[in-house]
Formats: sequence, structure tokens, C-alpha cells
Amino acid sequence: MNVSCLQENLAKGLAIVGRAVATRSPLPVLSNVLLATDQGRLKLSAMNQEIGIVHWIGCKVESEGEVTVLARLLGEFIGSLPNERVDLQLDKEELTLHLTCGRYQANVKGIAAEEFPPIPLGEGDPTLVLDAALLRESIEQVAMAAASDDPRQYLQGVAVIIESDKVVLVASDGFRMAVRTLAVESGVSEKTEFIVPARSLTELSRILTDSEHPVEIRLTQNRNQVIFSTGDIHLVSRLIEGTFPNYTQMIPADHQTEIQVSTLDLMQSARMASYFARDGANVIKLEVTPDDEKGNLTITATATELGDNRSDLEAQVKGEETLIAFNARYLLDCVDAINSPDVRIELTGSTSPGVIRPTDDTDYVHVIMPMHTVR
Repeated sequence: MNVSCLQENLAKGLAIVGRAVATRSPLPVLSNVLLATDQGRLKLSAMNQEIGIVHWIGCKVESEGEVTVLARLLGEFIGSLPNERVDLQLDKEELTLHLTCGRYQANVKGIAAEEFPPIPLGEGDPTLVLDAALLRESIEQVAMAAASDDPRQYLQGVAVIIESDKVVLVASDGFRMAVRTLAVESGVSEKTEFIVPARSLTELSRILTDSEHPVEIRLTQNRNQVIFSTGDIHLVSRLIEGTFPNYTQMIPADHQTEIQVSTLDLMQSARMASYFARDGANVIKLEVTPDDEKGNLTITATATELGDNRSDLEAQVKGEETLIAFNARYLLDCVDAINSPDVRIELTGSTSPGVIRPTDDTDYVHVIMPMHTVR
């Protein structure tokens, strides 16, 4: 292998695939990144037990070849070079990659590319195509509701439900649930559902930050992996076995109290209350008082040994007076994911789940279980 490319492009590519490098693996080759020439470009690949990322960058190819080298070492060295041309030459017999950039040189020993597990790239028409910015926003609104560690594997993932006219993303950790619905012009003729690890989608969200290309979604033939392709980047993720609960049954059908309040005011008040809540079981209370004209929403938090906090917000209130307690972090996560100027909170007493939605968007809903406290 003998190729040349710009330092900036190589460094960026290594940073992207580096997110999939295994930190601890019984296979030393999974701590490496695969460099391979592929139809006039340089293909970079990395994988761990959950995801694989492949990224192609432009380069000048003098001769073909492939090798794997330690990802951390290569990434750090390339990232420290000036933004000039980088030449990569492989000594096949010694399995050593020789790097040259201006006055800087290095020799990095590698492992044969044949030992690197294959990463499926998918063939044929995609199952679905989505706008990158829209998918990224949807992931950020839903993935944080997944469990970080739960013996029920499906709760550590995001359910993707594809129908003829919509795609639904759902995640729940058993104490909260986030649902985002995306309208599509052409989905699938037969309903398709699979569960993607939330961590995989979080990595995809990072990749989509600068992407101007649509995202093609494919399932592998044996349906145990999903492939997301956008431009010159492919992310492959394992799927979680199991069946996600029927999310529609977890959203209360009606409510006794409805509050409409400024999203910014709610966020600021909840954040200030969270400073006290973290020393008091992370509980913040919402007290709702209806009024003929404006109504009032009071947010409080108490730390027994440190003090307390109170914020009074103007709100439009319909229905009954009520008091409910939420986990501060859950409420902050939810409100932070809402882009609407105002938010609607639907409550049915202190022991029933609260439903939170943007006032101008019916495609996103968040359900939070209440915390039981003494008034």
C-alpha cells in the first residue's frame, strides 16, 4: 500500500471511526483501525462488540494494500501533524506502516488485515431514507430515556417502528418514556420493528452533526444488525433481541389538569430547583393552582440540612388543583429536548404519570412517573 492524503481529512476520519474502537477486547485487532485502499479512496474501519464504523476519505493511491494499526497511537500521531500531505507506505513483510508528513516520520507496527472481522455494508435498496438533521434531533429527544444499565436488555435500547407512513422512535427506562414520531412519504408495506442500543444511536447522532446527506437505513439479511449510511460514513450496530412493550398503552388517554407554561421559564426554574433536589433524593415538586385569569405553577425543592428553593411561574391552567413530584433529572432532560416556546403538562393527580408535550408539535411526547413524597 502506498497512498497520500491530507492530514486534516485523515485526522477527521480517524476521529470518526475511533468512536467504535474496542477499549477492552480479547482480540487485540479490535484495538486497531483498518486502513485499506478501496476504489481510489482510503477506507478506515473500526469495530467493537456493539458497533462498527466505516469511513472513506479521498486520497491518491499509488499501490493497493491494507493493514490494521493501533487506533489510539495512529490517531494521536496524525492529529499532532501539520495540515499537510501525509504519505503512508506499507512494508508487507514487516507489517509496518511508514508515515511521512513534512519533516515528521514514524513507523507503526500492525496486525494483518485478514484478522480484522468483516463489517457488513448492506446491499440493495434501503429499508428507509430519513433526513439527517431530523433523525439526529429525534435521537437526542428519545435516546436519553433509555436505561443505562438494566437486566431487561430491551430497556437499554430504542425501539424503531416503521410503518407505511411513519417511523416511531421509543425509549423507556421503566420510570420515563420518550416517543418521537416522524412522518415519511414511503415507509414499508409490512410493519417492521427492531431495537437499537441507545449507545449506538448516540454515536450516530454525533456522526450526523455535520452530515448534509440523507440517512439510508438497512437491516442485514439475518436481521441481527442495522446499517446506517450517510455520505461516506457507514455505522453498523447489533440489534437487541426481545419485544418492546406497547408504548401506546403507557401514555395516559386523558387527564384532569392541563398546564401551559414557557419552556424557558420551566427549564430555568427546574434547573435551580435541581441544585437543592440533588441533596434531597433528587425530588422537585410541581404545585398547580388554577385561576380564572392566569393560574400559577410553583416549583419547589428541599434539602433538609441545606435549605430550599421556590419559583412561581405564570401559566395557563385548566382543571383541578394538584401537586406532583418528579425526578429532577428526568424533568430537565425532557424539557431540554423540547424546541417549542411553550410546553404542555398533563396531570391526573399525584400518583399518576405526567405527560409533557410541546404545545406546537404533536410528534413528541414524554411520560414521567411521579415520585412519592410527603406533602
